Amino acid sequence: MASETAALSAGLRHRLRDSDLFRSFRRSPVTVVAAAITAILVLAALLAPLIAPHNPYDAASLNLLDARDPPAWQAGGDWSYPLGTDDQGRDMLSAILYGMRTSLGISVAAVLLAMALGIALGLLAGYAGGWIDTVIMRIADVQLSFPVILIALLVDGIARALLPHAQQDRIAPYVIVLAIASATWVQFARTVRGSTMVERAKEYVQAARVTGVHPALIAWRHVLPNAMGPVLVIATLNLAFAIQTEAALSFLGLGLPVTEPSLGTLIRVGDDFIFSGEWRWMLLYPAIALAGLALAVNMLGDWLRDALNPKLR
Repeated sequence: MASETAALSAGLRHRLRDSDLFRSFRRSPVTVVAAAITAILVLAALLAPLIAPHNPYDAASLNLLDARDPPAWQAGGDWSYPLGTDDQGRDMLSAILYGMRTSLGISVAAVLLAMALGIALGLLAGYAGGWIDTVIMRIADVQLSFPVILIALLVDGIARALLPHAQQDRIAPYVIVLAIASATWVQFARTVRGSTMVERAKEYVQAARVTGVHPALIAWRHVLPNAMGPVLVIATLNLAFAIQTEAALSFLGLGLPVTEPSLGTLIRVGDDFIFSGEWRWMLLYPAIALAGLALAVNMLGDWLRDALNPKLR
């Protein structure tokens, strides 16, 4: 049994190494670097409780006397705070690690929600057709006429207006997830709809209909797998966009509270000192982390889009 499992695992590794996708990845040094940066940043965010020097959520451990300390290599710096501290006395390195963790969690949840909503509506519109397709696509067209950030701001503002003020900070992450997902589901829906309209006219779908398979099962088991390639590309690209959108909302004061660090809130705090010069690290390092993470994920999405495009093989 063990030998059969080992042989199966070796066979899978061999097929992976010989696949067109892996060869395309290996031949692109930029993609390899982007994947390495993404892996390092994601692992650092996931392991933040283990590798961060301090816990920025622990208000009892903060000392305002340590606020605005410079990085350790500058005059007045302390190696207890390698990248310095912010205006609350939080260690910038720890705040960035925890902030990336928060930003990634919100962004991944928003992309998954947008993907689920877009896939469901795209399958329904493409397979059912008729007035259902017309209604869903007209809603999508109207939403596409507005910038995504405005849709996110609108959803965020409506949710905050309807919710009790005392609970807004507690449920702020869920509001941001809903706002980003509401603004980005259209791309998934239009892509899945187009693939569904192509697949539903093929013979294997007609054969499934003749045998009495339920339309929902046909769409889920037969049509959707053929549309997952473009969906994965859109999800990767939207992940980078969701990271930036969360940072933008937090920077504008509509995201997480300043007591719960994300990359956007850290940049917002550092922006107050942008012209002082003395405490510029409070803005610089979170901005570098945000730009590096978003750029690396976006480059992976660009590579995946080209690698899965049969016309470019």
